[in-house]
Amino acid sequence: QKASDAVQALLDEETGAGMDSPAFYEGFQGTVEGMKDALLSFLIDAKAAGKTVAAYGAAAKGNTFLNFAGVRPDLVRFVVDRSPGKQGRYMPGSRIPIVEEERIAETRPDYILILPWNLRDELSAQLNYIRDWGGQFIVAVPELEVF
Repeated sequence: QKASDAVQALLDEETGAGMDSPAFYEGFQGTVEGMKDALLSFLIDAKAAGKTVAAYGAAAKGNTFLNFAGVRPDLVRFVVDRSPGKQGRYMPGSRIPIVEEERIAETRPDYILILPWNLRDELSAQLNYIRDWGGQFIVAVPELEVF
């Protein structure tokens, strides 16, 4: 079956960017491992300093990164998700508890790790109340940023 015009346009764009070549992906593993190392270093240092970290967003993308990085509940205490179907459960692999958003105000973590990094602006605006107690946000992708 012939690809639709929209699909063909996307394929052409990817080819134009070199995404059809193994050379495009060289260095990808090193880049991802650098992101993992930066996040782990931050989380370990935060724990050593007595700081608390929670996360937001119990979706597959963030869960994959947490598992790749080996993050467990000793480094990220809980993950907030708005979906009642996820609350009261655990992140697969890491066993980090998934809770309702109210837990943030109750526990006042020092940092919120935003797992769906593509939604960082929206979520940091929604959760801006953490600034009332000096809380900060973290994203790990495309590079570690505390803001």
